[in-house]
Amino acid sequence: MEKIKEFANLIREAQKIVVFTGAGVSTESGIPDFRSPGGLWSKYDPSEFYFQRFVSDENARRTYWKMYREFYATLHRAEPNEAHYACKRLLSMGKLLAVVTQNIDGLHQKAGVPDELVLELHGNAWTVKCLSCENSYPSREIEKWLNEGVEIPRCEKCNGLLKPATVSFGQSLPPDVLRKAEKCARECDLMIAAGSSLVVFPAAMIPIMAKDAGAQLVIVNLDPTPYDDRADLVIRGSAGKILISAVEEAAAS
Repeated sequence: MEKIKEFANLIREAQKIVVFTGAGVSTESGIPDFRSPGGLWSKYDPSEFYFQRFVSDENARRTYWKMYREFYATLHRAEPNEAHYACKRLLSMGKLLAVVTQNIDGLHQKAGVPDELVLELHGNAWTVKCLSCENSYPSREIEKWLNEGVEIPRCEKCNGLLKPATVSFGQSLPPDVLRKAEKCARECDLMIAAGSSLVVFPAAMIPIMAKDAGAQLVIVNLDPTPYDDRADLVIRGSAGKILISAVEEAAAS
């Protein structure tokens, strides 16, 4: 409880808060971490999912879409949890500068955070794009094709390769999103890193960039991270429960 009070005080004193969210936030909505036991990497070989393999190997594309068909079934059932609603609460308090997320599930927007305030470093699975002509489709339409037996969806406009608008191994992060995230990291006075192991780069540098620029840093995660010793406050446990408790306490006082 003392740590929650300390967290609430940091929120109360802050004016520009960035919340950096990782897979641990999504798992609380029933979306398994790809890397965790029982996650998709325990069923599929991650080396199959490099971008160059997707582009050059038809069998790799077939496996990729088989995996995404499973993922879509989970994604489309998922609902925001307390961590997502804590971000929305910070927005209503006038303190949220941005959410910077490694997650691809769109649950921050579903909880009510405007799209322009959600910086998705690894893309968004709700959109599928043609790699040739940039034509795009909602993922529910592609899921319908997959359920009807299509193994490798192609663009109806140019017959190009379709791929979810997410960052695969071997692809660069979207430069405009990364630039905005870095700018927010430099401008914020409180950085909250929630549900992230802080080991996937370059995304993991964002919280440390904020700390180096003078922001307070709070790390909320089930397990230790490589940057716990840099944080002003570290709390172990459920991101959702901890965030909503601290935010509500800050709002009440």
